[in-house]
Amino acid sequence: MDLKASVSNIENRLYELGELLDVAGKKERIVQLEEKMSAPKFWDDNESAQNVINETKVLKEIVDGFEEIKEETVEVNEILELLDMEEDQQLQKELEKTIPQLEKRLEKLEMAQLLSGEYDANSAIISLHPGAGGLESQDWAEMLYRMYQRWIEKQGFKTQVWDYLSDDEGGIKSVTLSVQGNNAYGLLKGEKGVHRLVRLSPFDSSGRRHTSFASVDVIPEMKEGVDIDISNDEIKVDTYRASGAGGQHINKTDSAVRLTHIPTGIVVQCQNERSQHTNKAAAMRILAAKLAEKKRLQRQEKLDELRGDQQEIAWGSQIRSYVFHPYSLVKDHRTSVEVGNVQGVLDGDLDKFIYEYLRQRLNA
Repeated sequence: MDLKASVSNIENRLYELGELLDVAGKKERIVQLEEKMSAPKFWDDNESAQNVINETKVLKEIVDGFEEIKEETVEVNEILELLDMEEDQQLQKELEKTIPQLEKRLEKLEMAQLLSGEYDANSAIISLHPGAGGLESQDWAEMLYRMYQRWIEKQGFKTQVWDYLSDDEGGIKSVTLSVQGNNAYGLLKGEKGVHRLVRLSPFDSSGRRHTSFASVDVIPEMKEGVDIDISNDEIKVDTYRASGAGGQHINKTDSAVRLTHIPTGIVVQCQNERSQHTNKAAAMRILAAKLAEKKRLQRQEKLDELRGDQQEIAWGSQIRSYVFHPYSLVKDHRTSVEVGNVQGVLDGDLDKFIYEYLRQRLNA
């Protein structure tokens, strides 16, 4: 481990984070809030007083966390200077433990800023769809589904599959699931886009190389109380017999529900619950999330028009490639992050891609 390079990296990240967090401004705000708390009539308005206390607590946690890491980084630099003058194996070993710990603490603090978007704290809804190519792409969609399930397990999040449509030959035609946990949407939002697979096909008797595509859509699940107005007159409801995962019982009645939002043409469906009522409630949650996302994108498009931004969204514009042959590599085309262990990524090791995407978005 190059200790000096590691500490220099921490210092650079601390400087950038200090600017982004506006630590100086937060310190001034804490002083103002503490003055309010010391006022004689502070508790006359209990609700207002509690809001002040909560805001102060949040600000102090951020500032204190930043200052502690900054102070420890200064101490580490002083020890490095001592090691330059005189070799000490014990101090060297201590630093080799301390510096990675500092990096982890700094990463947690960075995440507080990285995940500060309007819906970042929400749970997420993920939908996977294979591209053209039949069985090849369907198998790839199923591989991605497994990858996200592994990542979800590692994060300690809960998941619920709302719609799963498999194919008799293999793979999946579509799947929609919710990922329930704090910051689930904030972490997963960068996964939205087209994912490309290059491999020697297990379905090709000639053993030729194939390229497959699958799309990943990620939207925030709306919390209760969010104003998404959906009139019953605007919805077409279809029921049908469920298929795919769910066992024999689920196929005995027309329990699956498909909702079509007539004004927008948005279609959602849910078939993995046993009752039609439960499936309809789940489908309504997905529809509300999709309508909220549509509104958000419309606002963003207007802003982009004002800024003169243009962004191409096309099936061929993949965000990430997973290559098994002729070499082993996963590359994110937006951040240029590369990982040689393709199987590790498909086993759910996505954090490197997720965090770098968030960092670059923050600095953009």
